[in-house]
Amino acid sequence: MTEQLKRRLNDSALLRWSVLALVAFTMLCGYILTDVMSPLKPMLEKELLWDSLDYGIFTSAYGWFNVFAFMLIIGGIVLDKMGVRFTGMGSCLLMLLGCGLKYYAISTTFPAGEMLFGMKMQVALAALGYAIFGVGVETAGITVSKIIVKWFKGKEMALAMGMEMATARLGTMLALAVTVPVATFFGATSADGEFHPNIPAPLLFCLIMLCIGTIAFFIFTFYDRKLDASADAEEEKEEPFRIKDIWLIISNKGFWLIALLCVLFYSAVFPFLKYATDLMVQKYHVDPELAGTIPSLLPLGTLFLTPLFGNVYDRIGKGATLMILGSFLLIVVHVMFALPLLNVWWFATILMIILGVGFSLVPSAMWPSVPKIIPEKQLGTAYALIFWVQNWGLMGVPALIGYVLNEYCKGEVVDGMQTYDYTLPMWIFAAFGIAALLFALWLKAENAKKGYGLEDANIKK
Repeated sequence: MTEQLKRRLNDSALLRWSVLALVAFTMLCGYILTDVMSPLKPMLEKELLWDSLDYGIFTSAYGWFNVFAFMLIIGGIVLDKMGVRFTGMGSCLLMLLGCGLKYYAISTTFPAGEMLFGMKMQVALAALGYAIFGVGVETAGITVSKIIVKWFKGKEMALAMGMEMATARLGTMLALAVTVPVATFFGATSADGEFHPNIPAPLLFCLIMLCIGTIAFFIFTFYDRKLDASADAEEEKEEPFRIKDIWLIISNKGFWLIALLCVLFYSAVFPFLKYATDLMVQKYHVDPELAGTIPSLLPLGTLFLTPLFGNVYDRIGKGATLMILGSFLLIVVHVMFALPLLNVWWFATILMIILGVGFSLVPSAMWPSVPKIIPEKQLGTAYALIFWVQNWGLMGVPALIGYVLNEYCKGEVVDGMQTYDYTLPMWIFAAFGIAALLFALWLKAENAKKGYGLEDANIKK
């Protein structure tokens, strides 16, 4: 009887996909806040007197604690020692705390010249909130990855990871598409007749969504506890994690190839999204209220393509090949954005759709490939180490782009708004894409030598 219960829990398609829906929704709520400030960059400069360097420092704060305080690595060790339920709920609470501080900072008017950590008080507090949130959402990401391996191993694992990533990207799409309309809708006209958008309003929306996402994860914990309590759960329990397992992970060449491909690829995508709305305004002359719509096509495309490519990997294989193709498309798009041609909205739209294809190809194959290289008992720490390496890019590249824009790319001030030339930043993003392609090729060669099975199907027949 208990064996049948285990089989129903772990092998029931309805139950495992329901579990996926709960944890994927939690990640969707997190990713809304991750990118909610991107479309607000022009408003931050005009209304709150930020500049591109302030914005770059704020955006880089996402990785401060993850990188320098090793919070992601600690989170991975906690995940392997304490399990997905404890770590996931802790991550949700950190996301709520970070979002609350960020909302307080943006909704509060501080005295002119008030500083903290050498930064404007508002920028510093918003950055601190974003840094705390970054610990929560990144730890939640590795937790959800381990949950999917736990519930889907030997089944539709890549498809499940693709569906989770697609749902998370829906959060990114919502952030890019609705942030400016929400800020505008709740805005007000001052006594002098000038309209002022309500910049904190989208952040309050994010805080509410994170509360709902936390409730969704709490519901998941009941299902997961039943799975662990079922028949042979004791027999299938993983060996306890040991500190020396970290050495086994970092001495694995395949791990480093995946980790470096990850940081280079994501450094050319997520930091780009932080500036993509401004790029649409500056280079392609899109109305600021509509400019976030074009970058939102990137996560919209991943809604359908990431699960599709994940399904291909599950049934046919070719994971390393998918990563090579995605990296190549990334280079093509950023080079086209850098070149001074066809500065019209429809061309930018086409490029964003192609970037969406590349952005679907690599993650759909990369994340399900990790369990083929790393033993399951070390997965939490392995994912954490990969995310830690990735956070160096997510922290450093936005600050680099902000510095480059501020120092080398300033144009004229038009209607109180600073203009920028995005050519140099786009070449920087293209360079990251080239490096990612080289590591993808190296990974495929290493797979041929070591037999990781990256070109093999995931579903065991």
